Amino acid sequence: MTPADVVGEALTWMGTPYRHQASAKGLGCDCLGLICGVWRALYQYELPAPHDYAPDWNCDGGGERLLAGVRQHFRPCSAEAPLHGRLLVFRWRPHWPARHMGIGVNDDHFIHAYEGGGGVVTSFLVPQWRRRIAGIFAFPNI
Repeated sequence: MTPADVVGEALTWMGTPYRHQASAKGLGCDCLGLICGVWRALYQYELPAPHDYAPDWNCDGGGERLLAGVRQHFRPCSAEAPLHGRLLVFRWRPHWPARHMGIGVNDDHFIHAYEGGGGVVTSFLVPQWRRRIAGIFAFPNI
């Protein structure tokens, strides 16, 4: 498996509408659902994910639930690593828990699902996004 395989699968999700806690290509997904769907297509089994979570990930009073879960299944990469095919985890504010994720298409774009953006889209990795990166991770066996 290669980073191109990850990006290729993620791009097949383009246009999928945003649906909180969903992970169905073409029907609906949120940012975690997109990652779970890509994982399912690549590895042929389900990525363990929280069964219930609020849209803002604050259902248990905070904490780094999303980042902790990512660390169980993905390999951390350095900040200098190429972003192509990497899982990007974001936090909205410096001291808030991570609450969003996407997949690097290249060093300037990433694909993600978000409610205000029309579902699964590719976005420029502009400075406003870059400064919110909480972690960069490789999919297993890549």
